[in-house]
Amino acid sequence: MHASGPATRIRLFDFNSPQMRAFHMSWFAFFLCFFAWFGIAPLMGIVRAELHLTKDQVGWCIIGSVAITVFARLFIGWLCDRIGPRLAYTGLLLIGSIPVMGIAFAHDYTTFLLFRIAIGVIGASFVITQYHTSLMFAPNCVGTANATTAGWGNLGGGVTQMVMPLLFGFLVTTMGFSSAISWRLSMVLAGIVCALTGIAYYFLVQDTPQGNFHELRRTGQMPGRKQVKGSFLAACRDYRVWALFVLYGCCFGMELTLDNIAALYFVDYFDELKNMDSVAALRTAGFVAGLFGAMNLFARALGGLIGDRFGARWGLHGRARWLFVAVFCEGLALMLFSQARTLAVAVPTMLLLGLFVKMSNGATYSVVPFINRKALGSVSGIVGAGGNVGAVLAGFLFKSSAINWPTALLVLGVCITFASFSAFFVRFSPAMEAEALEATNAAVAERHSIQELAPAS
Repeated sequence: MHASGPATRIRLFDFNSPQMRAFHMSWFAFFLCFFAWFGIAPLMGIVRAELHLTKDQVGWCIIGSVAITVFARLFIGWLCDRIGPRLAYTGLLLIGSIPVMGIAFAHDYTTFLLFRIAIGVIGASFVITQYHTSLMFAPNCVGTANATTAGWGNLGGGVTQMVMPLLFGFLVTTMGFSSAISWRLSMVLAGIVCALTGIAYYFLVQDTPQGNFHELRRTGQMPGRKQVKGSFLAACRDYRVWALFVLYGCCFGMELTLDNIAALYFVDYFDELKNMDSVAALRTAGFVAGLFGAMNLFARALGGLIGDRFGARWGLHGRARWLFVAVFCEGLALMLFSQARTLAVAVPTMLLLGLFVKMSNGATYSVVPFINRKALGSVSGIVGAGGNVGAVLAGFLFKSSAINWPTALLVLGVCITFASFSAFFVRFSPAMEAEALEATNAAVAERHSIQELAPAS
């Protein structure tokens, strides 16, 4: 790969080139953001008891945790087009760490809800991760790069389900802290790590293979800030962006929802856990819920990889059709999971659901980089916000006293299955297909030439 251009392949053990440094730093930063964003979710059983939260209040906490992210993602996409991903990520990590640590001072429902809402800002990190890798990788592998960095970042949602109960247990049983102090200390530690990563991001990465935005603008190698004016409105006027908005609401919205409710769902609706003591039930539920998030280790990358393969064979049209298949199967799997009543059935069906949820996420962002390159940040932000809108709408189902949570999951499965047909609105002109094909062929040719030269060097 050339340091001066987008990478034509992903070299996981390369930590020196600017492309791969951005790859590794972006997924790691997103991992920590996701870990902190949902760090309180597996501890909600403890928080609910301490703060005497009702089902309705828990529902509002679920909604609040993802609602603010809608606006944060729209803003951060707009900001990335102007200042670049390096400064955007640094600022977000430093600012976002404040409410993560601040939730330790929550003492009632109102203060807890306010901090839970504020923590949601850190979820905008996803947009920067996708934006940064889209700049750093060529069309032949950008879908795989986007899906891998996002998937490994989303893995934080699974790891936090497993780690936070263990950390909580360590602080209670080994360190001797009370449960009220322990869940608070757990969140403070998560916030400190996020802040330190923000500082590291500033010093270790650059915006593009050629350099940082301000340097490139000063030398006339890229448009100035005034020249990108109107990019957000251009993205808003493209109906394909809104089709992807809906589809991402179906897949990432479902992921956010399950990250928020999974531990409580297993504790409240499965008799196997009801018969355990509270700490053991919390750990078991956290582990089982964590398996869903752990699917991000490979499943989202697989969705992007398949998207790239479909794109290589059938063009941009093929990427959109793969997205339809993935989301359609996700809806069917969710309906199946909603009917599980024992852990022996629920766990494998949840893993099947997780596979299609993550692959759908990856498939979506194997399409996004080809919608409008000049408004890439805005497109990424709008589509990313769709995931949170989906989670907010789902949250209202889970706070309703009219239906139980299994029924809510069934309703969502039906809605997602029908919404998957939105993928047929994601179309590309012959000119766009030809441009993408030319860029892909050029990237493949460059990759082959580098491989041929490698033995000689």
